[in-house]
Amino acid sequence: QLHLVQSGGGVVQPGESLTLSCRDHAVTLGTYTMGWFRQGPGKEREVVSCVGRGDDGIFYADSVKGRFTISREKALNQVSLRMNSLKPEDTAVYYCGASPFALLDSVCRGSDFQSWGQGAQVTVSA
Repeated sequence: QLHLVQSGGGVVQPGESLTLSCRDHAVTLGTYTMGWFRQGPGKEREVVSCVGRGDDGIFYADSVKGRFTISREKALNQVSLRMNSLKPEDTAVYYCGASPFALLDSVCRGSDFQSWGQGAQVTVSA
């Protein structure tokens, strides 16, 4: 039984950086495809980035390519999302998720994710 716990988030100015982390204290996350999703004000939840189990593939949404980096810290059993050059449109609640399915052709499907973190607010504002 996964129990994903998120850390990070906050309020930053445009152009600044933040790192979000997601960990589980009992279950090895390396056996799961891990992903980051976000839901902005008045918007549906959208996928931001995913990394396949065993690191077999990475996906980034076009809106974050070149600015966000997903990574696994295996020693800490966590997955992080480093967000650089943040923009006001990145403002959202960010959720980490875990999927027992492989990341096929680097396509990340939200419907595959069955466990979720508690969410973290990221606000980018001048």
